[in-house]
Amino acid sequence: MFKKLFAIGDIHGCYDKLMTLMGKIPFRPDRDTIVFLGDYIDRGPDSFKVISYLLTLKDQSKNAIFLKGNHEFMFDGFINGTDRDTFLANGGEQTLRSYLKRKDFPQSFPIPAKHLDFFRSLLPYYQTEHFIFVHAGLKEGIELEKQDTRDLFWIRDRFIQSDFDFGKTVIFGHTPFPEPLISHNKIGIDTGAVYGNKLTGVELNQMMFYFS
Repeated sequence: MFKKLFAIGDIHGCYDKLMTLMGKIPFRPDRDTIVFLGDYIDRGPDSFKVISYLLTLKDQSKNAIFLKGNHEFMFDGFINGTDRDTFLANGGEQTLRSYLKRKDFPQSFPIPAKHLDFFRSLLPYYQTEHFIFVHAGLKEGIELEKQDTRDLFWIRDRFIQSDFDFGKTVIFGHTPFPEPLISHNKIGIDTGAVYGNKLTGVELNQMMFYFS
């Protein structure tokens, strides 16, 4: 049977929207590939439930791919103690609150080990024959393997305004748009779910968009 390729934009703790979207997407865990573009946590109310669901999906499908976003990058700084303030100032308090309110909350560290392992396993990018998947974007003229991870997680206008041929269509999130951004060299699918807009997924074989 024909294998499908999907990508999902920035979730930001919006568990209900994620569940609605996954109910619409015809993803087959035993066959298809689905790429999540990062920013699973922060600002929204249910980061713990989002990560728990993604872990279940990861167990169900070897072709579920999870990229790292700038919010997971900031979370790293919080966890290892190198920069707690940036995480907290960018929606991290909502993330911590979602972990603290769960029923099996331990009295020691609120983030389960399995969740920490998930955060550590996140990829900086992923590519197929025709597509490059990345959270924020790429810099022109630099090989994918040599891109600075800070650009992969943080770049905005310099990438979005670029007409550069990256060799493959770049699928990205990070910068929210009212509707998916579609150009000859890139497709942006962060549509601001956490700001009251919709969560977006795309089936890249058919260029079909799904929303919740």
